[in-house]
Amino acid sequence: QVQLVESGGGLVQVGGSLRLSCAASGSIFSFHIMGWYRQGPGKERELVATLTSGGSTNYADSVKGRFTVSRDNAKNTMYLQMNSLKPEDTAIYYCTAKPTYYGSRYWGKGTLVTVSA
Repeated sequence: QVQLVESGGGLVQVGGSLRLSCAASGSIFSFHIMGWYRQGPGKERELVATLTSGGSTNYADSVKGRFTVSRDNAKNTMYLQMNSLKPEDTAIYYCTAKPTYYGSRYWGKGTLVTVSA
């Protein structure tokens, strides 16, 4: 069982920055894939960014060039640096991890990001 806890959300103005953190209950060094999803008001949950154990990243088109996903294995923590924030980035952001290819996917409870115009 893996527990994931997000933090770093809050209220920010358009054009501002935030860094989200996702702390895992154990070592993330060999996790197959980790990532961030978000769910805006009245919208379905959507992929934001992923990061594989090999360091490959993938981003939604809407955040490319503005968001960066990274992780610190020593701290068992994944990050999402969000720059040039827009009102449409307002959402609950969820951390997810899939330790093995065929294993279960785990989710955090989310952290709210609100971007004010």
